[in-house]
Amino acid sequence: MSLLNRLNDDMKQAMKNKEKEKLSVIRMLKASLQNEAIKFGKQELSEDEELTVLSREVKQRKDSLHEFTKAGREDLAEKIQTELTYVEIYMPKQLSEEEVSAIVQETMVEVGASSKADMGKVMGAIMPKVKGKADGALVNKLVLQHLS
Repeated sequence: MSLLNRLNDDMKQAMKNKEKEKLSVIRMLKASLQNEAIKFGKQELSEDEELTVLSREVKQRKDSLHEFTKAGREDLAEKIQTELTYVEIYMPKQLSEEEVSAIVQETMVEVGASSKADMGKVMGAIMPKVKGKADGALVNKLVLQHLS
């Protein structure tokens, strides 16, 4: 089942259950996916493109959550946290830190990385492997640890 079909089904269910917040988030996700499809001139996005849109939405919410928390706006932080919870439902299962670390080590061997100067090469090889399954900040941190 494509993500758009899943969102449509969940949207109908949210309407029936009168879940306003969930409905709002689903509509926002659908709009983001449709805008991306229009941008690329396609009828449907590939799974990879859908994952890119979802990752972008999660990152935006996490950034907003961080800013609102830092500014002491707990009311807004709580709203964003709820949205983030709904968006993450549609993301693939996230890799654990140990799994990401194993991928980092494996990739470093593949590209022959040995110093911090190889950081870009390693990151460029890793990110397509963990796209949507691991946070970029975590990957960056682990690559730095292993290159040190």
